[in-house]
Amino acid sequence: MSKIRAKVYVVGDNIDTDNIIPAQYLNLVPTIPAEYEKLGSYAMAGMPDGTTPFVDKKTGKTPYGIMIAGKNFGCGSSREHAPVALGAAGCKAVVAEYYARIFFRNSVATGEVYPFETAVPLVSEFKTGDEAELDTEAQTLVRVSDGKTFRLKDLGAVAPVVEAGGMFAYARKVGMISERKN
Repeated sequence: MSKIRAKVYVVGDNIDTDNIIPAQYLNLVPTIPAEYEKLGSYAMAGMPDGTTPFVDKKTGKTPYGIMIAGKNFGCGSSREHAPVALGAAGCKAVVAEYYARIFFRNSVATGEVYPFETAVPLVSEFKTGDEAELDTEAQTLVRVSDGKTFRLKDLGAVAPVVEAGGMFAYARKVGMISERKN
């Protein structure tokens, strides 16, 4: 995936895993397709009342393919359900000033969302509903309304892992482990 063109969902600093996927939904098993879908329908359900809903209640999917966040996105527990919930909802990438290390690692390991970082705060440059285009190869985010381009930090060696769909998919792709037999 080279380009992601989507509406953005803007959140602030210190969005923790309880905001992303509240604990009561952690009994859902992401490897079971129906539960994976249900997990996505609860993405960002822990945000405060009055926050723009992330997921459309009718479809169980998000109209926001890119999330823009401030500092310390994904702090809290080490639950891998957090990036999985975002991906299951239809979010393709999160662009934050920086991440809690475990969220970043879980994003790479699961391959659910691209965890891009930005050197400049983008939460003041975008508002929820703006359209943006993220170029994963060029590492840029463009605000579609005026063409303003923001440089993102290089994902380096983790980019092909996310592109492949996570650690196990990448290991199979490069021959580190054999293909699964069903």
